[in-house]
Amino acid sequence: MAARKSHEEKMGDVARPVSSARQGETLKTTEDRALDEAARYGATHDEFGPMTPAMEKKIVKKIDFHVVPLLLLIATLGAVDKVQIGTASLYGFQEDNGFRGQEYSWLGSILPLGTLCGLVPASYLVQRVPPAKLLCTASLCWSVLTICYAPCRSWKGFMALRFFLGFLEAAITPTLTMIIASFYKKEEQPPRNALVFAYFSSIFNGFFAFVVGQIPDSASLFKWQYLYIMTGSINILASVIIFFFLPDHPHNARFFDTPEQKFHAVQRLAVNRTGSLLPHRVWKWDQAVEAVLDIRVWLIVLFNVIINIPNGGLQTFGSIIINDLGFGPLDSSLLTMPFGVVATGGAWAFSYWAGRWRNRRTLVASIALLLPVLGTALVFGLPRGNVPGQMVGLYFMYFYWPPYVVGISLPQANTSGHTKKSVAYSLVAIGYAAGNLIGPQTFRSDQAPRYTGGVVAMLAAYGACMLILGAYWAVTTWENRRRDRRYGKQKEVVHGEIVDGDGFVDETDMKQTGFRYMT
Repeated sequence: MAARKSHEEKMGDVARPVSSARQGETLKTTEDRALDEAARYGATHDEFGPMTPAMEKKIVKKIDFHVVPLLLLIATLGAVDKVQIGTASLYGFQEDNGFRGQEYSWLGSILPLGTLCGLVPASYLVQRVPPAKLLCTASLCWSVLTICYAPCRSWKGFMALRFFLGFLEAAITPTLTMIIASFYKKEEQPPRNALVFAYFSSIFNGFFAFVVGQIPDSASLFKWQYLYIMTGSINILASVIIFFFLPDHPHNARFFDTPEQKFHAVQRLAVNRTGSLLPHRVWKWDQAVEAVLDIRVWLIVLFNVIINIPNGGLQTFGSIIINDLGFGPLDSSLLTMPFGVVATGGAWAFSYWAGRWRNRRTLVASIALLLPVLGTALVFGLPRGNVPGQMVGLYFMYFYWPPYVVGISLPQANTSGHTKKSVAYSLVAIGYAAGNLIGPQTFRSDQAPRYTGGVVAMLAAYGACMLILGAYWAVTTWENRRRDRRYGKQKEVVHGEIVDGDGFVDETDMKQTGFRYMT
């Protein structure tokens, strides 16, 4: 018995380290599978030949047709929900609820404060949950909150609704940015950003306001209540439909005709060098720390804070400014519709330019900033009685949107490593929320109709943004030249594939010697 026990103990002593080693190998294999799924996918499909330019063009068209419209719709509906407070004000929203002093301005600021709080769980979830499903679920929830505006009749109640609306909408920017980066090459991203982050909310808002304007005054509810019921109901329906049709990444996109198309849709993105396309369960603290310490990330965060100060002010007060020029509620709502045409058209034009003019994105954004400077100067300098001139200036003020859209393409192109991307996109979204929080406070009710504080804040913001973009260009250019001196020029891309084949390795941009930053 003793001999047998001794033998078993010996066998156990041998088995334990073997088991431990195998367990370690299993854990490592599981982690590698999670981190490098796209690379593993490519390695197991050797039967497909190289992608031709014609094949790639067809793939991009399919993505444009099936993904961009859905992203545009859900982003626009989310924007309509949060900016509709300005349209509601044209139909007695402030008077019917007895707002006083800066209470209305605080309704504009509380929403981005909710977004700031919501970005903490959003950063966590976008790392672990498929981004399209996260976005659609959040959209469904904020749409329900939109309907809740109708029965609410107190300032505190509206403050709570606006806060939680912003909390849920914190998912918008990180998820949209992640999905676009998961389907498009770096040079393809700016024009798609312009389409997805389009300013169509004012067009939808103007149309909804026109429909509500046809409701007779004898109706049982206030017109602004019908406005929120209508938009909330439409958004709920859209959220449910989009949930079943919006893919998270090329791997689960059902619109590709053949496995070969799906394969090439994945493999062509290796050129981005921004890591795997799939959400991971593995959180890398070293990547999170790198994102927090990356000066390029913070420059874009600061840019986002400042460029969105005008956004926050104009979203809340744009329609009121038109109303102050002497137009009635219905005319004012219709005159807000060109805001979306100007902002969206400008964003697409400048983003297309930024995508075609390689490594000039900061310059393109700086040039675009000259247009809202002109518009702000016209509104402030022309007499209030010059209504046509005031309207032209007001429309030009909405050209602040193109530099914002071009700016958000920089972290998409220049951030690699899945955890680092999640943190970086969330920090950028924090900048967006902070700017929108500050913006409404620069427009004071006692300064109407000139709103001198808001005008000065906008002009200062545009000048500061130009300086930040210049700093971003200097930092990235210096780093690219340092890497060229140390590691040599970046390897050429052949038919959309990286020569050394490491485009899906989950490493940060700082650790990839072949990575070069877009400027």
